[in-house]
Amino acid sequence: MTEATGGATRRLIGGMFRRQRRGVALTAGFWSLHQLCEALVPVAIGLVVDQAVGTGSVTAMVWSLLGVFALFTALTMGWRTGLWFLSKAELEEAHLLRLRVVRRVVTGRGISTDRQTGELLSIATSDTQGAAELLELGSRVVSASIGLIVSTVVLLRIEWSLGIGLVVGIPVLVLALNALGPLVERHTSARQEALGQAAGTASDLLTGLRPLRGFGGVEEAARRYRLASRTSLRANVGAVKAGAAFVSVSTFTTGLLIAVVAALAGWFALRGRITIGELITIVGLAAFITDPVLNLADCVFRLATARASAARVAEVLEAPELAGSGDVAAVPGEVVLDDVHTTGLDGVSLTVRPGELLGVVTSEIAAADAVTELLAGARQPESGAVTLAGVPLTELDIASLRRVLLVEPHAVDLFGETLREALRTDDGPPDDAAMASAMAAASAGDLGGLDHALLDHGTNLSGGQRQRVAVARALLADRPVMVFRDPTTAVDAVTEHAIAEGISGHRAGRATVLVTTSAPLLDRCDRVVFVSEGRVAGTGRHRDLLAVPAYADVVLR
Repeated sequence: MTEATGGATRRLIGGMFRRQRRGVALTAGFWSLHQLCEALVPVAIGLVVDQAVGTGSVTAMVWSLLGVFALFTALTMGWRTGLWFLSKAELEEAHLLRLRVVRRVVTGRGISTDRQTGELLSIATSDTQGAAELLELGSRVVSASIGLIVSTVVLLRIEWSLGIGLVVGIPVLVLALNALGPLVERHTSARQEALGQAAGTASDLLTGLRPLRGFGGVEEAARRYRLASRTSLRANVGAVKAGAAFVSVSTFTTGLLIAVVAALAGWFALRGRITIGELITIVGLAAFITDPVLNLADCVFRLATARASAARVAEVLEAPELAGSGDVAAVPGEVVLDDVHTTGLDGVSLTVRPGELLGVVTSEIAAADAVTELLAGARQPESGAVTLAGVPLTELDIASLRRVLLVEPHAVDLFGETLREALRTDDGPPDDAAMASAMAAASAGDLGGLDHALLDHGTNLSGGQRQRVAVARALLADRPVMVFRDPTTAVDAVTEHAIAEGISGHRAGRATVLVTTSAPLLDRCDRVVFVSEGRVAGTGRHRDLLAVPAYADVVLR
């Protein structure tokens, strides 16, 4: 763990405890009451033996029974009440962390990270829950420490030599167990990384299953997943072995400590140094000490897991944005790429005028990616500028930018249980007439109506049907500037012509950019910019540019 990552993790953990300080304090208090009562049970039994059983007093016996009943009532209620406060705090904190991670990933300009989508999903679900478990560990450490302190004080009052032995032996035992923590944390972190990689690989393969089948890549995809899965299995086995070794060592050493204390107490009783009741108290306390010591040992083990989860969550929350985010409100106007240099583009300049339907054709996929990402604000040019109404995109407030300029990517993701829900935007639910108009423009009126049920991510729709729904959703958003990236690659020729007509009619009078090689779409553009080998190689109407051999090769192949 680097120093920067460690600092981010400490800030995350500190913030958790500050936000949930009331719940953690109440949990620690009630669990400390539980441990105090647990430690007093052997003391109470010893007193009952000496003061009631030994004397034969009926009155003492009655009071002893009432006292033991009250002790066990407080013991039980202390644990249950503390668990209630802890569960509430953990659920709230895990939910808050989950929201923060999801908000960090899906809002704004996005984050700069090497993690796959499946890994980010794993962090947003299991790691946020794992990090929230630190709240429990803090309360358990406090309550276990209270139990140990009370036990030690009682033992010192009964027999100072045993008390001193425990005062020295227990810290040595806990410190020795704590030394194993980094080993467990390394194995746990490796396991979580491997699990995240496997989840990411599975997510990506499932997302691309249809094209994988198309070009016969299923076997290779399965081989890669098997490799990731086996790596995850080995890491998981290593983490389990480390945890098992830790538990074995802690159990053995604790058992050895109890055996020594019990043997010494028995010897003292035989010599008359302690009473029978005190012997019962000492043996009971020695057995009770197993609970707080193993509690502390388990906290050390789980601390490694929880810290590894917290580190992964902190990494996402502290990840830099893909591009700068300013506070200038965006307003409609010309979108300009001014002498832009980046991967795929070598000094490209183009202007999207208000009300214009502009086509952008590229001979390389890298150039199309660059244009799309630059207009989305997801990439900063190495040199040059991308501006909206004369203001660089990096200086614009991201929320207002999305209300003016929206990019509909090539990849389609649908959310919701029906088409009606999938078409909703952040502007609120549109009326049925607007949805029907957008669906008609996207040639999607044959999908069974707005209440047509959707499976997860619209998997019961074909690729072309999902693409048409995505076009309809973008048209419903109705931003002053819209950018479409290859919106018709999965539909047939007849549908492609219908969508081209629908987009040009629905977007009339508003700026629209079509990054595509589709001839029907380009034929309806007011102007087409052809980018070849990273430079603008031609500008004009689609039919005029067909005279350029390089352009014709791209759009007619």
